[in-house]
Amino acid sequence: MFSERIALIAGGGALPLEILGRLQGKIAVVYSLNEGLSSGESVPETTEVIKMVSPDLEWLLRDLERRNIRKLLMAGYVPKKLMYMPEALDPALRAVIGKLASRDDHSLLGAIVAAIESHGVEVMPYRDVILDILAPVGVIAGRNPTEEEKDDIAWGVEIIRRLLPLSFGQTIVVKSRSVVAVEAMEGTDRTIERAGTLVKGGVVIKMMRPDQDERYDLPTIGPTTLEAMAKGGLSCLAVEAGRTIILEKEKTFDIAEKSGIAVWGIG
Repeated sequence: MFSERIALIAGGGALPLEILGRLQGKIAVVYSLNEGLSSGESVPETTEVIKMVSPDLEWLLRDLERRNIRKLLMAGYVPKKLMYMPEALDPALRAVIGKLASRDDHSLLGAIVAAIESHGVEVMPYRDVILDILAPVGVIAGRNPTEEEKDDIAWGVEIIRRLLPLSFGQTIVVKSRSVVAVEAMEGTDRTIERAGTLVKGGVVIKMMRPDQDERYDLPTIGPTTLEAMAKGGLSCLAVEAGRTIILEKEKTFDIAEKSGIAVWGIG
């Protein structure tokens, strides 16, 4: 699958480094939008890192062609607010965004991937590389959910399944069958922080829309997720089994254990 030279577009977060570590010597170049990722201890000597201040689709496609690279991975978080900053985007990317009838995450990422693949570059899935850090079904870390928390999970899942086709609400916070907070552009951790100012003991539920492209857009949780929950006094995290990445598992599980947070995999 990864027998040819491949490139990686690295957004923010720990996922790009996780993938780099698992594909030692197979990634020829990293186009990094991640401030914490640079050549050094975390990146193999055989991998070149090119820092990008902002996405530049036209330059990227030219550089891939120059290097004769026809396979690409995309991983990590890129702030969606960039689409409201046309001065930070190159003409090719502005043109892609300008043609969209809807600028939700699903449409936006799909259009960018389509533009890349129209130039003969295959966007490849990273899922098979990180199977061991995908959430399992049932108890993942910490304690078992209480009966009240399980009831809120079941109720919240029905709510979130109605929101996901609209391309927002990937994370919601529920307390006593009431929706406390819904994720929009701010991201999971900020949604959790906001919910913590409103309730204590709420349940955080995170899922992905059924047709979300698993090649490049799997949801993630990690230490910052659990830290935000512990700080806000939220008691339970439920994520979609097999479709959620758990980053820095040991640290994440340790925070769950020490904070008494139940982490549950939705089957």
